[in-house]
Amino acid sequence: MIVFWTLAGLITALAGVLVLGHARRGADTIAPESDTGAAELAELDRLKARGLLDEDTLASARAEAARRLLTAPPVDAPPVVGGRDRTLTLGALVATCAVALGLYFVFGAPGLPDQSWERRVDDWAESPETLDAPQIAAVLTRAVRQEPDNRMALTMLGAARFEAGDPIGAASAFRRALALDQNDAVSWARLGESLVRAAEGDVGGDAEAAFTRAIALDPDQLGARYFLGEAALTRGDTTRAREMWTPLIAVLDPADPRRADLVARLGAAG
Repeated sequence: MIVFWTLAGLITALAGVLVLGHARRGADTIAPESDTGAAELAELDRLKARGLLDEDTLASARAEAARRLLTAPPVDAPPVVGGRDRTLTLGALVATCAVALGLYFVFGAPGLPDQSWERRVDDWAESPETLDAPQIAAVLTRAVRQEPDNRMALTMLGAARFEAGDPIGAASAFRRALALDQNDAVSWARLGESLVRAAEGDVGGDAEAAFTRAIALDPDQLGARYFLGEAALTRGDTTRAREMWTPLIAVLDPADPRRADLVARLGAAG
């Protein structure tokens, strides 16, 4: 807590210095505008005194200068920052900090010690049934760090990261699990799904290879069949798409809208 309050004080002081410094810089750079009209009239008088202008020319030039002065738009006076303005600015900063501090003491918990990340993971590990996907992923990440060859922990970590919206991390976990067991059809299928999500729905070459490996090991990997059919249909290979989707259509309930969608898409593709 001492470190927190020290940093908060330094940040507040820095904010005050920056605000006052910019205000002072603005005051130093403000300079009164020169009276161009008066200077022009004075120059005409000097030219007349030197005999370079006659009376008629002088009168005409003075009339033109006066006309420009009358038609020129009014110039707003530049703002000037004074000592009172800087005092008010500094006072506002101090008041803001005081209000923030008061709200913290009313609604916050100033006496509560900070928890380290490891301590939080310890608490989460004690009640896994109440955790969301990112917290489960954090607990499993530590478990995998302690047991890097635990294939089950790696597959669970991949699933947790996938649900937590981290498809790249999920793919990494599934690759590590497959390095321990190349014949895990489920992990191949989940690796492919992670790669598809990381590619924002595009079934790339690596994902297609993972799905192909999954159904080679287990033809009943229906998710892999769906994505392989999707990739085939995208490149116009209707025969391959039909080969992949026919077993999938067969197991879906006739009332399932997904079944009707697959049948319609195959029909539309010819």
